[in-house]
Amino acid sequence: MIKTLAAATLALGLGHAAVANEAIKVGVTTTGTPFTFVDTSTQATTGAMVDLAKAIAADNGMGANFEVSAFSALIPSLQTSKIDMISAGMFATDERRRVVDFSETVYSYGDAMFVAADDSTNYTLDGLKGETVGAQIGTTFADQLKALGTFGEVKLYDSLADIMRDVKLGRIKAGFGDAPIIAYQISKTPALGVRLVDGYTPMKTGDVALAVSKENPELLAKVNASIEKMKANGEMAKIFAAYGL
Repeated sequence: MIKTLAAATLALGLGHAAVANEAIKVGVTTTGTPFTFVDTSTQATTGAMVDLAKAIAADNGMGANFEVSAFSALIPSLQTSKIDMISAGMFATDERRRVVDFSETVYSYGDAMFVAADDSTNYTLDGLKGETVGAQIGTTFADQLKALGTFGEVKLYDSLADIMRDVKLGRIKAGFGDAPIIAYQISKTPALGVRLVDGYTPMKTGDVALAVSKENPELLAKVNASIEKMKANGEMAKIFAAYGL
């Protein structure tokens, strides 16, 4: 009888341990500074959305295991159950909503304009008429700038770093990109030689949210409950503030 009771107690204890050690698989990308990126000093995946996912998991008594992939592979990985959730700098667009479910909005941002650090003029889009400006290939910003038809040229670049270099050297008048990414890089590396244009109004603003499978409404409910709690107690604001957001 004692042996049976002991065995039952052990089994119950192991059951609780399994629940406590349950982990959610979170998809991230390493190219979304400061939302998700690799800390070069530790080689660990970090960023605001990484910390947020950890906090949401902990709030639900779970751990978080991070699966790194290309941004374009995040939604396919979710659809094929390779991951349980996406926590990255991903906009909750109507097109994406057709294939995944998004949480409540956790952050909103648009594009930013940056100029050489020694250029004190706070330009508007109209104020750059006839000038050469830069944007990354494949971004909505590049398409929007071209559609305006007011610039002398919209040069396309492979990376934000290349745009910043040419702005600093005076090869182009201004550059455009994701506001939080630019702000974070400038704050960490003043030697880039560029600054954000004060008072600039983004051409378009998007809402960042976490994504889960349409087959997992239970997880979505838990994520949203945690988001509401963290918004109310200020924890979410602290997480984003830690990365200059």
